[in-house]
Amino acid sequence: MIWNETIETMSREELKNLQSERLVSLARYVYEHCPLYKKKFDDTGVLPSDIKGIEDITKLPFTNKLDMRDSYPFGLFSRPRTDLVELHVSSGTTGNPTLVGYTRDDIRLWGEVMARALCCAGAERDDTIQIAYGYGLFTGGLGFHYGAMEMGLTIIPTSSGQTKRQLKIMQDFQPRILACTPSYALYMAEEAKEIGLDPRLASWKIGVFGAEPWSESMRGEIEQAWDMLATDIYGLSEIIGPGVSQECQYKDGLHLFSDVFYPEIIDPETGHPVPEGQDGELVITTLTKQGIPLIRYRTRDIVSMTYEPCRCGRTSPRTSKIKGRTDDMIVVRGINVFPSQIEHVLLGIEGTHPHYQIVIDRQAHKLDQVEIMVEVDEAIFSDEIKRMHALEQTIKKEIEAVLSIGVTVRLVEPKTIARSEGKAKRVIDKRQM
Repeated sequence: MIWNETIETMSREELKNLQSERLVSLARYVYEHCPLYKKKFDDTGVLPSDIKGIEDITKLPFTNKLDMRDSYPFGLFSRPRTDLVELHVSSGTTGNPTLVGYTRDDIRLWGEVMARALCCAGAERDDTIQIAYGYGLFTGGLGFHYGAMEMGLTIIPTSSGQTKRQLKIMQDFQPRILACTPSYALYMAEEAKEIGLDPRLASWKIGVFGAEPWSESMRGEIEQAWDMLATDIYGLSEIIGPGVSQECQYKDGLHLFSDVFYPEIIDPETGHPVPEGQDGELVITTLTKQGIPLIRYRTRDIVSMTYEPCRCGRTSPRTSKIKGRTDDMIVVRGINVFPSQIEHVLLGIEGTHPHYQIVIDRQAHKLDQVEIMVEVDEAIFSDEIKRMHALEQTIKKEIEAVLSIGVTVRLVEPKTIARSEGKAKRVIDKRQM
């Protein structure tokens, strides 16, 4: 089933014409209604009349998170505050947070793209969905809620946390779809076993997981634990929240709804486009948003993209799962390291659990030190020291081969590493920068 077949299966030429029409309107709209964009256009010598079609998008300036924080609270909006029906604020750790707002039409758009996403994951109109993403200022829970309402699903808005209650609700109401972070799905599987529930007999058969990067190995762990189809959803608050792109049953890339979110893949150093299929930074232009439309927003997410049609019938471009980020990657001894690289190695080694933590420290006048704590099976942890040492050396060798830096590996007992009911905290950086 395809939610919006007209849009989701249109030819590439038809899609390009629609994108062109919308970009022309958008350029004029932000120039007339957003002082910040008017200044950006003027500073780069671009007029709305210079934008004739989607191929002219590279004439327009980039937008980044600093623009949003510097213009806090309402400086980047293209509509007056009185036209906004909903606001969400990020929990920034430094400086101003990121504020996003929605007009009534923006909320309708959010519901539409989330309905597409849920349908893409395999949801059907008579399904029940358990939404275990947080509600409130975080955009996750409400985004799923609006999409499920648009699609006509029965919604159980459990929000995040209260794991035993989540499991009881699943048992009592038998929802077929689970929406939460991938790390929380694994955490709930552990808790289910603790209370004597076999996760593989649970009612959840489709999982829609996002809000944090996760590897193919982690997907395998989730699918094996719950006997479900685990799909990836992508979104970010600055663009709309969840609903920018979504995997279908074939899990061969995330379908990006490019009639409303125009994607570019650029070299993060030069800002120039990269060839199709090559890794680069995802840049998104919101073609139809009203409250806070963004032009060429630099997501900092590293992906690749293809325009090849999918077996599911959708013709939208597809991106890979996130391969890392340009801004939260770890630089260790001059080498760029993404936690997802380490996760991929760990989950491919028998006996390890999908729970780990990377600790980076630096002694005075010393090189960066990287310690990786890895949970392992109880049987291995209780085994002879010689076997544990051999496993440590195997993990160390595999990681060093991938990262080209030396690391220390420490095996720990199951449930030693703190669990999270939201995003998993994978990296602790103790260095004084």
